[in-house]
Amino acid sequence: MTPSPRRGLCRGAAVAAGAASAATIDSIEVGREGSIYSLHAETFLEASPEAIVDVLLDYERFGRISSVYKDYGYLDPLPDGTPVVFTRMEGCLLFYCKSMTRVERLEVESPGSIRTVTLPERSDFKRSISEWLLEREATGTRMTYTLEMEPDFTVPPVIGPWYIKRILKRGGGRAVDRIERLAQAVEASE
Repeated sequence: MTPSPRRGLCRGAAVAAGAASAATIDSIEVGREGSIYSLHAETFLEASPEAIVDVLLDYERFGRISSVYKDYGYLDPLPDGTPVVFTRMEGCLLFYCKSMTRVERLEVESPGSIRTVTLPERSDFKRSISEWLLEREATGTRMTYTLEMEPDFTVPPVIGPWYIKRILKRGGGRAVDRIERLAQAVEASE
């Protein structure tokens, strides 16, 4: 399932911070339609698609990607053998703090395509779909990341939607930088 078209409420191009990293964010769009939030990012990472996949599938150490992840890992697979992963995130907005859990089907559709689909009955989200598409390009990888999510909890009105969009955009930039460094470490250890 492809996420619905995104409204580009926040758009920008930036070079990810850090002298040791060449990760670039070519575009990032964060949007909201009603209770559904979306993110679409186009990035270039100086690492191979295989090394990036290794990092993205390492749910036993998923917290290395972002400090928002407080608990994470693999759960028992579904009856059909599909892997199941979970993440527990924490965040605060002024005096409002929330712990959010996502339990997801993990679908590796091809060597360059990873998709997660939330199991709403076990999560704090009515729905959440994320997808990473990785294509070898020159000396690295073109990574397209999309996320569409609908929280199953109350988002504080007025400032809440603004804050979620801000966190998605800022956190996404930092995560890309970390993914690249971790993938480069995978390549160096091979």
